[in-house]
Amino acid sequence: MSQEKIFYLIPYAGSLGISLGLLFYVWTWRKAQGAMAFFWYALGQTIYVCGNILEMVSSDLTSKLFWESFQGVVSFLPVIAFPVFIIQYTEYPLKNHKRLFALSLIFPILFSALNLTEGFHHLIYWNPSLQQNGLFSSLVYDYSPLVITYTVYIYFVSLVGYIVLVRKMLQPHSLYRTQTMLILAGLMLPILGSILSLSGIFITSQRDASPFTVAAGNLLLAWGLFRFRIFKVTPIARDNVFEALVDPVVILDKQNNVVDINTSMLNLLDKKASDVIGEPAKKVFDNFPIPIKMYTHVSYARTETVFEINHKQIHYELTIWPFYNSKKEMTGRIYISHDITAMKELESELRKLNTKLEDRVQERTRELAEAYESMLEGFARALELRDKETEGHSRRVTENTLKMAQKMGLKGEILEDIRSGAILHDIGKISIPDEILHKKGRLTPEERAIIEQHPETAYKLLSRIPFLSKSLEIPYCHHEKWDGTGYPRRLMGEEIPLSARIFAAADVWDALSYDRPYNKAWPREEIVQYFKEQSGKHFDPSIIKLFLSMVEKGEI
Repeated sequence: MSQEKIFYLIPYAGSLGISLGLLFYVWTWRKAQGAMAFFWYALGQTIYVCGNILEMVSSDLTSKLFWESFQGVVSFLPVIAFPVFIIQYTEYPLKNHKRLFALSLIFPILFSALNLTEGFHHLIYWNPSLQQNGLFSSLVYDYSPLVITYTVYIYFVSLVGYIVLVRKMLQPHSLYRTQTMLILAGLMLPILGSILSLSGIFITSQRDASPFTVAAGNLLLAWGLFRFRIFKVTPIARDNVFEALVDPVVILDKQNNVVDINTSMLNLLDKKASDVIGEPAKKVFDNFPIPIKMYTHVSYARTETVFEINHKQIHYELTIWPFYNSKKEMTGRIYISHDITAMKELESELRKLNTKLEDRVQERTRELAEAYESMLEGFARALELRDKETEGHSRRVTENTLKMAQKMGLKGEILEDIRSGAILHDIGKISIPDEILHKKGRLTPEERAIIEQHPETAYKLLSRIPFLSKSLEIPYCHHEKWDGTGYPRRLMGEEIPLSARIFAAADVWDALSYDRPYNKAWPREEIVQYFKEQSGKHFDPSIIKLFLSMVEKGEI
């Protein structure tokens, strides 16, 4: 191997070294919660990176296919270990975890088996070939349905794991939040790298950038392991938490004797722990204002009580939860008393503010509606000022589209979305050069291609505006045709959104009824005949039937 190739492999060797170092460190903490599952995850990634490097340095197609299959087989480890680590680390309460784990093995085992037997059936790597990229050649192949399905499965499992980790980040302590954030980022980087590769975006000269995305993720994880003591510091502090609770808490056994009590409850009772532990609840709480003694024979309850101290009303909420042993037998109850006086006072104040807020909301809603209306009209006016030949077009087609939609029984928000979409149907034309938009005469194929990009432009513009997202159907799809010959996506039949099918009739009618730079207005009879001919081709037949009946009645 040449010196140049050896120098090129140094970053890959560094990536492998980072993975091995991470493996060694995690192994030293293998008894920590989730550490062993993470070790298997990291081991699978390390072997995968090793296989990736061996594939890269292989020179012939057979060897590259072998190492590609090898990577497919070892992907079994991280795919299985990933969800196990997430559940163990976050202590997520998963029901039927053994059954779910067994089910999670099916897909990876099947895919690994198919990789091992790829030489017999060729179901995974379609049309493999070599492509020269820099110093080393790359293996390229078509993604088979099996590969795509397995990839979707991995992404789905990863997404569920990321969601669980995000929920874990909601815990109050900043150290644990930072730990979880680093784990999330470290686990996401390899997946993001694979998404880029599948999307045809390559960050290295090689097709698969896994060694670098894995290395980047492992660096984040290593930083978390050393700087934020992942696996070393865990949030376990039951006694301190119990005693530090501001809410008064008492625990009774099955015989309703006090078996545990926190400092807040002792302060309310003005007693010592030795005075109450082991005593019957009815005796301890006989003259207590919070009605604990009234709820010694229920498994669960929630109630409120009010009493007066120094001429001030005090509100408490009492919550009772049962304890069960491994045999599902109730062994006792916990009674949590929460002072809700401040909340009750706030409720009173909120009721006073409620009427004022409702009035302000209504006023603001009206202002927003007016602003929204002005914006839509501004968009339409800006387009018409740029293309004076179509002045009034947006207003006319919007009116006719709404008439048809109402005839078809559409109402409410749907009509508002149709109206917005109709007004903005040609917003994408802002990207068309003036010399093409105002050209007299027939367009060249190249100019026609530029014109046909305007629905895509409209989608890119409007999809970024949340309150216009439901109005996208018409700007994006109004040039689709019933027979599938339209653009930009060649949708066919009912694949085309209903609003766009309705609008298409109104749009073409208006375009043929008025002079354009490239076309004089048609006689009304010719337009009607054209619509009849294009029913089932350009237009939805049922919509054209309704449209022509409205034309005949003079409603359009």
